[in-house]
Amino acid sequence: MLKAGERAPEFTLPDQSGTDRSLTQLLSAGAIVLYFYPADFTPGCTRQACMLRDLHAEIQKAGLHVVGISPQSPASHLRFREKHGLPFDLLSDENKTVIKMYGLNGPLGIGVRRASYLIDASRRVRDAVLADVRIGRHMEFVQKAIMLRAASS
Repeated sequence: MLKAGERAPEFTLPDQSGTDRSLTQLLSAGAIVLYFYPADFTPGCTRQACMLRDLHAEIQKAGLHVVGISPQSPASHLRFREKHGLPFDLLSDENKTVIKMYGLNGPLGIGVRRASYLIDASRRVRDAVLADVRIGRHMEFVQKAIMLRAASS
């Protein structure tokens, strides 16, 4: 897992519509909350995505954007996004290339670790949390990022 202060590796992945999106492009609008999750439509991942959806107005007000990454296809991401009204992009890493670059491949190469990063426009990791089953830690992480951004502006 990347640590605070490290430079986030560049990547390009397709979003839910199949459009390639690079980290540099995503950061062009400012800092992002980049979160990695195991799978669309699972109970924990749905809870996490809906929590981010519910905080989305506050996240945007703080000048942040959300982007999710998991190994499902763009078509799966599109269905997941539509079913739950998710207002942010979901990127498809079917070969787990980026997941491995960020140190989040599951034990013995099975699955994906659940992690969230706050990455600034210069590609620096400002904060990170790894919590595979404690979804509430990700909500606390995002709320902290919102508070820090609000305090600095």
